[in-house]
Amino acid sequence: MSDTYVLIHGAWHTGAEMEAVAAGLREAGHHVHCPTLAGNRAGDDRSRTGLADAIDSAVRFIEEQDLVDVRLVGHSYGGMVISGVADRMAQRLRRLVYVNAFVPLDGESLNDMVPPHYVAMFDALAAANGNAVSLPFEIWREAFINDADLPLAQASYERLNPHPYRTFTDKIRLREPLAALRIGKSYLNCLQDTAMPHGLPWHPRLSERLGLFRLVECPGSHEMFFSNPKRLAQAILEAGRD
Repeated sequence: MSDTYVLIHGAWHTGAEMEAVAAGLREAGHHVHCPTLAGNRAGDDRSRTGLADAIDSAVRFIEEQDLVDVRLVGHSYGGMVISGVADRMAQRLRRLVYVNAFVPLDGESLNDMVPPHYVAMFDALAAANGNAVSLPFEIWREAFINDADLPLAQASYERLNPHPYRTFTDKIRLREPLAALRIGKSYLNCLQDTAMPHGLPWHPRLSERLGLFRLVECPGSHEMFFSNPKRLAQAILEAGRD
Protein backbone atom coordinates (compact mmCIF):
# COMPACT_ATOMS: atom_id res chain seq x y z
CA MET A 1 0.00 0.00 0.00
CA SER A 2 1.31 3.44 -0.93
CA ASP A 3 1.20 6.14 1.75
CA THR A 4 1.77 9.88 1.52
CA TYR A 5 4.60 11.44 3.52
CA VAL A 6 5.46 15.12 3.87
CA LEU A 7 8.91 15.73 5.39
CA ILE A 8 9.30 19.06 7.18
CA HIS A 9 12.92 20.09 7.59
CA GLY A 10 14.60 21.57 10.64
CA ALA A 11 16.41 24.86 11.12
CA TRP A 12 19.18 25.76 8.65
CA HIS A 13 17.84 23.24 6.12
CA THR A 14 15.67 23.17 3.03
CA GLY A 15 13.59 20.40 1.53
CA ALA A 16 16.60 19.42 -0.57
CA GLU A 17 18.37 18.06 2.51
CA MET A 18 15.42 15.72 3.11
CA GLU A 19 15.67 14.11 -0.31
CA ALA A 20 18.12 11.34 0.59
CA VAL A 21 15.68 10.07 3.22
CA ALA A 22 12.75 10.64 0.87
CA ALA A 23 14.47 8.35 -1.65
CA GLY A 24 14.39 5.52 0.89
CA LEU A 25 10.68 6.04 1.48
CA ARG A 26 10.01 6.15 -2.26
CA GLU A 27 11.93 2.91 -2.73
CA ALA A 28 9.43 1.36 -0.29
CA GLY A 29 6.62 2.49 -2.60
CA HIS A 30 5.43 5.68 -0.94
CA HIS A 31 4.69 9.19 -2.20
CA VAL A 32 6.98 11.74 -0.53
CA HIS A 33 7.05 15.55 -0.58
CA CYS A 34 9.86 17.73 0.80
CA PRO A 35 8.75 21.38 0.82
CA THR A 36 11.02 24.23 1.89
CA LEU A 37 9.47 26.41 4.57
CA ALA A 38 9.12 30.17 4.44
CA GLY A 39 12.28 31.70 5.86
CA ASN A 40 14.67 29.12 4.41
CA ARG A 41 14.08 29.69 0.69
CA ALA A 42 16.50 31.64 -1.44
CA GLY A 43 15.62 35.33 -1.29
CA ASP A 44 13.44 35.07 1.85
CA ASP A 45 13.70 37.98 4.28
CA ARG A 46 15.14 36.26 7.32
CA SER A 47 14.91 39.40 9.41
CA ARG A 48 11.12 39.36 9.33
CA THR A 49 9.95 35.78 8.80
CA GLY A 50 8.26 34.34 11.88
CA LEU A 51 6.92 31.00 13.04
CA ALA A 52 3.42 31.70 11.74
CA ASP A 53 4.86 32.34 8.27
CA ALA A 54 6.63 28.98 8.30
CA ILE A 55 3.49 27.18 9.47
CA ASP A 56 1.39 28.98 6.85
CA SER A 57 3.79 27.88 4.11
CA ALA A 58 3.44 24.22 5.11
CA VAL A 59 -0.36 24.50 5.30
CA ARG A 60 -0.47 26.10 1.84
CA PHE A 61 1.72 23.36 0.40
CA ILE A 62 -0.58 20.60 1.65
CA GLU A 63 -3.65 22.46 0.42
CA GLU A 64 -2.20 23.30 -3.00
CA GLN A 65 -1.12 19.68 -3.50
CA ASP A 66 -4.55 18.56 -2.21
CA LEU A 67 -2.92 16.00 0.06
CA VAL A 68 -4.97 13.85 2.46
CA ASP A 69 -4.12 11.04 4.88
CA VAL A 70 -0.71 12.67 5.24
CA ARG A 71 1.98 11.20 7.45
CA LEU A 72 3.56 14.50 8.48
CA VAL A 73 7.17 14.20 9.63
CA GLY A 74 8.93 17.03 11.44
CA HIS A 75 12.63 17.14 12.27
CA SER A 76 13.93 19.29 15.15
CA TYR A 77 12.51 22.83 14.62
CA GLY A 78 10.12 21.16 12.18
CA GLY A 79 8.27 19.85 15.24
CA MET A 80 7.09 23.40 15.91
CA VAL A 81 5.78 23.59 12.35
CA ILE A 82 3.99 20.24 12.21
CA SER A 83 2.37 21.05 15.55
CA GLY A 84 0.96 24.25 14.07
CA VAL A 85 -0.14 22.44 10.92
CA ALA A 86 -1.93 19.76 12.94
CA ASP A 87 -3.75 22.46 14.89
CA ARG A 88 -4.99 23.93 11.60
CA MET A 89 -5.77 20.88 9.46
CA ALA A 90 -5.84 17.67 11.48
CA GLN A 91 -8.54 16.36 9.13
CA ARG A 92 -5.92 16.01 6.36
CA LEU A 93 -3.42 14.16 8.52
CA ARG A 94 -3.03 10.46 9.25
CA ARG A 95 -0.12 10.60 11.68
CA LEU A 96 2.43 13.03 13.12
CA VAL A 97 6.02 11.81 13.33
CA TYR A 98 8.45 13.87 15.44
CA VAL A 99 12.13 13.12 14.66
CA ASN A 100 14.10 14.41 17.64
CA ALA A 101 11.76 17.35 17.35
CA PHE A 102 10.30 20.03 19.58
CA VAL A 103 6.82 19.37 20.95
CA PRO A 104 5.40 22.71 22.13
CA LEU A 105 2.66 23.65 24.52
CA ASP A 106 0.35 26.53 23.67
CA GLY A 107 2.14 29.85 24.17
CA GLU A 108 5.61 28.30 24.09
CA SER A 109 8.51 29.13 21.79
CA LEU A 110 11.35 26.91 20.65
CA ASN A 111 13.72 28.94 22.81
CA ASP A 112 11.63 28.02 25.84
CA MET A 113 12.69 24.38 25.33
CA VAL A 114 16.45 24.75 24.79
CA PRO A 115 19.24 25.29 27.35
CA PRO A 116 19.98 28.90 28.38
CA HIS A 117 23.44 28.80 26.79
CA TYR A 118 21.85 28.13 23.39
CA VAL A 119 19.51 31.10 23.82
CA ALA A 120 22.43 33.36 24.74
CA MET A 121 24.37 32.18 21.68
CA PHE A 122 21.37 32.61 19.36
CA ASP A 123 20.68 36.10 20.72
CA ALA A 124 24.25 37.18 20.01
CA LEU A 125 24.33 35.62 16.54
CA ALA A 126 21.00 37.18 15.58
CA ALA A 127 22.07 40.61 16.79
CA ALA A 128 25.15 40.45 14.59
CA ASN A 129 23.48 38.96 11.50
CA GLY A 130 20.24 40.79 10.76
CA ASN A 131 18.10 38.60 13.02
CA ALA A 132 19.30 35.39 11.36
CA VAL A 133 21.26 32.64 13.09
CA SER A 134 23.81 30.13 11.83
CA LEU A 135 25.44 27.38 13.86
CA PRO A 136 29.19 27.56 14.42
CA PHE A 137 30.86 24.59 12.77
CA GLU A 138 32.32 23.33 16.06
CA ILE A 139 28.81 22.88 17.50
CA TRP A 140 27.51 21.33 14.29
CA ARG A 141 30.34 18.82 14.17
CA GLU A 142 30.35 17.75 17.84
CA ALA A 143 26.66 17.98 18.84
CA PHE A 144 24.62 17.66 15.65
CA ILE A 145 26.48 15.20 13.40
CA ASN A 146 28.73 13.33 15.80
CA ASP A 147 28.26 10.04 13.90
CA ALA A 148 29.90 11.32 10.70
CA ASP A 149 33.54 11.60 9.71
CA LEU A 150 35.05 15.05 9.33
CA PRO A 151 34.71 15.33 5.51
CA LEU A 152 30.99 14.51 5.67
CA ALA A 153 30.48 16.91 8.57
CA GLN A 154 32.17 19.68 6.57
CA ALA A 155 30.27 18.92 3.36
CA SER A 156 26.91 18.86 5.12
CA TYR A 157 27.69 22.09 6.97
CA GLU A 158 28.30 23.82 3.64
CA ARG A 159 24.69 23.04 2.65
CA LEU A 160 23.14 24.88 5.61
CA ASN A 161 21.56 28.33 5.31
CA PRO A 162 21.00 31.16 7.83
CA HIS A 163 17.79 30.66 9.78
CA PRO A 164 15.20 33.35 10.69
CA TYR A 165 15.51 33.87 14.43
CA ARG A 166 11.90 34.93 14.94
CA THR A 167 10.86 31.34 14.32
CA PHE A 168 12.75 30.46 17.54
CA THR A 169 11.36 33.32 19.64
CA ASP A 170 7.72 33.46 18.46
CA LYS A 171 5.18 31.77 20.73
CA ILE A 172 3.03 29.13 19.06
CA ARG A 173 -0.76 29.27 19.38
CA LEU A 174 -2.53 25.92 19.67
CA ARG A 175 -6.27 25.60 20.17
CA GLU A 176 -5.85 22.37 22.11
CA PRO A 177 -2.94 20.36 23.48
CA LEU A 178 -1.29 18.01 21.00
CA ALA A 179 -2.16 15.13 23.33
CA ALA A 180 -5.84 15.82 22.64
CA LEU A 181 -5.56 15.46 18.85
CA ARG A 182 -7.38 12.39 17.55
CA ILE A 183 -4.70 11.38 15.07
CA GLY A 184 -1.78 9.00 15.40
CA LYS A 185 1.45 10.35 16.87
CA SER A 186 4.95 8.90 16.92
CA TYR A 187 8.25 10.04 18.37
CA LEU A 188 11.47 8.90 16.68
CA ASN A 189 14.42 9.20 19.04
CA CYS A 190 17.93 8.99 17.55
CA LEU A 191 19.99 7.65 20.43
CA GLN A 192 23.31 9.44 19.85
CA ASP A 193 21.67 12.82 19.37
CA THR A 194 23.44 15.35 21.60
CA ALA A 195 22.08 18.49 19.94
CA MET A 196 20.11 18.73 23.17
CA PRO A 197 22.18 17.72 26.21
CA HIS A 198 21.16 14.37 27.64
CA GLY A 199 20.37 16.11 30.91
CA LEU A 200 17.65 17.98 28.99
CA PRO A 201 16.60 15.22 26.59
CA TRP A 202 14.31 15.07 23.60
CA HIS A 203 12.74 11.90 24.96
CA PRO A 204 10.91 11.59 27.32
CA ARG A 205 10.93 15.28 28.28
CA LEU A 206 9.25 16.45 25.07
CA SER A 207 7.78 13.25 23.65
CA GLU A 208 5.51 12.71 26.64
CA ARG A 209 3.61 15.86 25.68
CA LEU A 210 2.06 13.90 22.82
CA GLY A 211 -0.11 11.87 25.17
CA LEU A 212 -0.61 8.46 23.60
CA PHE A 213 2.24 7.96 21.12
CA ARG A 214 4.44 5.31 19.51
CA LEU A 215 8.12 5.39 20.39
CA VAL A 216 10.67 4.32 17.78
CA GLU A 217 14.39 4.48 18.54
CA CYS A 218 17.41 3.99 16.33
CA PRO A 219 21.16 4.60 16.57
CA GLY A 220 22.38 7.87 15.13
CA SER A 221 22.92 11.59 15.57
CA HIS A 222 20.62 14.57 15.15
CA GLU A 223 21.60 14.79 11.48
CA MET A 224 20.97 11.30 10.16
CA PHE A 225 19.49 13.02 7.10
CA PHE A 226 23.15 13.42 6.12
CA SER A 227 24.97 10.69 8.05
CA ASN A 228 22.68 7.67 7.58
CA PRO A 229 19.61 8.51 5.49
CA LYS A 230 18.79 4.89 4.64
CA ARG A 231 18.60 3.89 8.31
CA LEU A 232 16.56 6.98 9.11
CA ALA A 233 14.12 6.20 6.31
CA GLN A 234 13.63 2.73 7.80
CA ALA A 235 12.92 4.24 11.23
CA ILE A 236 10.47 6.76 9.75
CA LEU A 237 8.60 3.90 8.09
CA GLU A 238 8.38 2.15 11.46
CA ALA A 239 7.10 5.35 13.06
CA GLY A 240 4.71 6.24 10.26
CA ARG A 241 2.91 2.98 9.60
CA ASP A 242 -0.56 2.21 10.96
